[in-house]
Amino acid sequence: MTKAEVITKISDKTGIQKDDVTQAIEAFFKVVKDSMSEGDNIYVRGFGSFINKKRAKKIARNISKNTAIVIDEHYIPAFKPSKVFVEKIKNSKKIKELAPQD
Repeated sequence: MTKAEVITKISDKTGIQKDDVTQAIEAFFKVVKDSMSEGDNIYVRGFGSFINKKRAKKIARNISKNTAIVIDEHYIPAFKPSKVFVEKIKNSKKIKELAPQD
């Protein structure tokens, strides 16, 4: 599902104009990005957490030149779903129908 499809679905369910929904979603994304770039995590009860994960310093290899390079410690954004969210997905009949049968 794309952002445009999400906006359309929210607009249809709430009756709010698409332009207003678009502004709200864009504002939400901006707040998430700005807050996380300042080191703040965002916790949405019943949905999940947007967190900064620390990656340790490590030595990697450049295969084409056969040399070692050092990757400094850094942070990456991550999403951790809430237990309620995970349970909803685990118990989804639709997902089980779509899953390939082995």
